[in-house]
Amino acid sequence: MKFGAASWRRWLLAALLPVLLIAAVLALQAGHIKGVAQAYLFGYPLVIMDVTRANAALTLGPPNQLQRVRRFPDADFHEVVRPNVDTLYTTAFISLEQPHVFEMAANDARYEVMPFMNAWTDVFAAPGTRSTGTQGGRFLLVGPQWHGPMPAGLTLLRSSTTMVWLIGRTQTNGASDYAIVHGLQDGLRLRSLAAWQAGLEDAPVAWQAAAVKPAPAIEQMKAMPTEEFFIRLALLMKQNPPHAADTPMLAKLASLGLAPGQPPQWGLLERGSAALGRALADFGVARELAQPRNLVRGWSTPPATLGQYGTDYATRAAVAMVGLGANLPQDAIYPNTRVDSTGQLLDGSHRYALHFKASELPPVNAFWSLTAYDAHDFFIANPLQRYALGDRDPLVYNADGSLDLVLQAQPPSADREPNWLPVQAGEPFLLNARLYWPKAAALDGRWGMPAVQRLD
Repeated sequence: MKFGAASWRRWLLAALLPVLLIAAVLALQAGHIKGVAQAYLFGYPLVIMDVTRANAALTLGPPNQLQRVRRFPDADFHEVVRPNVDTLYTTAFISLEQPHVFEMAANDARYEVMPFMNAWTDVFAAPGTRSTGTQGGRFLLVGPQWHGPMPAGLTLLRSSTTMVWLIGRTQTNGASDYAIVHGLQDGLRLRSLAAWQAGLEDAPVAWQAAAVKPAPAIEQMKAMPTEEFFIRLALLMKQNPPHAADTPMLAKLASLGLAPGQPPQWGLLERGSAALGRALADFGVARELAQPRNLVRGWSTPPATLGQYGTDYATRAAVAMVGLGANLPQDAIYPNTRVDSTGQLLDGSHRYALHFKASELPPVNAFWSLTAYDAHDFFIANPLQRYALGDRDPLVYNADGSLDLVLQAQPPSADREPNWLPVQAGEPFLLNARLYWPKAAALDGRWGMPAVQRLD
């Protein structure tokens, strides 16, 4: 059977028609797709905060009560990405429908920081060793609408949202330090203003952990249908209003049919383009995290806006995806790398070294650490159950005061084992440094982490 020119044209047109129709639809929906991608990044921190709050209510304890974490996580812990073994946490999700009083006992024994985040993950207060000293304090936590008389003896901390997350950290020098740190944690108290004024504790709340443990918040976010995400965002914004600086973004949301308390009413075509916009936003963040720009000797340091993002919605969303609950840079910075000095991905098939000159050890007022994580941002199982090394460990320094850390899967020689951070053979990994209460040189870029050197 032969085709003439006219037949070929008809066949080609029929073959291309679906492609042309899809291209035309995408062109018509381009503005909607882009707007949804921006709206998704804008709203992601608020939604994952609420998912995390709901998880905590099922697994940790009731709201408005301090939950004191008494032990470090191990390699089986997958609740949040990039956990640490530097500090023990004291946390609480607080509903500021009524004011609460937070009290800190005097503490000159260990570095501590008690950051309070609003529902958008902005740190609006961070009492602790750096900011308020070692003498402790009493703080009145209030929501955006509170205008009552200020009680004597309290320092006012006002949140712009009614949902607040305290994710406090107390320096812990290994498991042998638990007894001391538990005592410091017990010096922290949270109760309603009414109970504080009456000299009472809040009435106990009946609570029992869920029989079935919910999926981690990050996994729930990945599985959440796009339309459900935006419905949840709209409802959450009513109780946790965006900042005044977000007014232009609210106008963009309105153009998508989305407003505080008003979920979108999208048709089939709009729902499809919304799913595509969300996928493009996720892809863009993943690509940026995998190939960050502005590396210094292979290391990426989160920007100075960490914890107080302004209108940098992309950074705020990315941090919520990989490190929800980040401190202010003044309290901690988090240099991280996935590559060696030649730009090749770190892999447990090879041996590596990290060399600090004596004059270039991490500049901190408190302490520093280096943690290895697997490709999924979780601890790497190893026989020593060693997930991090830092200046509180019995490291062996060179004669000139310099320091070499060993990064490899197989145990090194006995004399180098104190400086060995284990990784998994044949598996990619990343390194995350933490500098607590960093000095100015670390904050302004005059100091940086040394490049990771591959040895074989």
